[in-house]
Amino acid sequence: MTGKKDLAEGRYAYEGLDRLLHEKARLGILTSLAARADGLLFTDLKALCNLTDGNLSRHLTVLQEAGLVDIHKGFRGKRPQTLCRLTDAGRKRYLDYIAVLESVLADAVDAAKSARKARRPLPDGFSPA
Repeated sequence: MTGKKDLAEGRYAYEGLDRLLHEKARLGILTSLAARADGLLFTDLKALCNLTDGNLSRHLTVLQEAGLVDIHKGFRGKRPQTLCRLTDAGRKRYLDYIAVLESVLADAVDAAKSARKARRPLPDGFSPA
């Protein structure tokens, strides 16, 4: 039986699923950076997310323009290095996004539990499409 909460308008719209963060590569980048407060070198981030130089660079640019990631250029010895870090705003937006994902997962678990219960026959007037 469907409860009133389930019938609330937009109940499963998940407005907090941020399109900028929801993209697979960007979600991987943000998750990698969230796990490392000191940031990651470009090459390490590229390997963790299984991205090409060009793909990673483009996604980092999008995230940087949105204020979610800071990019720092420097040298280690004579070798150029690029360090990527989440901004404070980026970390907050990421954690807010994760909270919405957790609600999606909770709803999915509830739905799976409900689906395991015996299905009732179709009401009169309904037939398979």
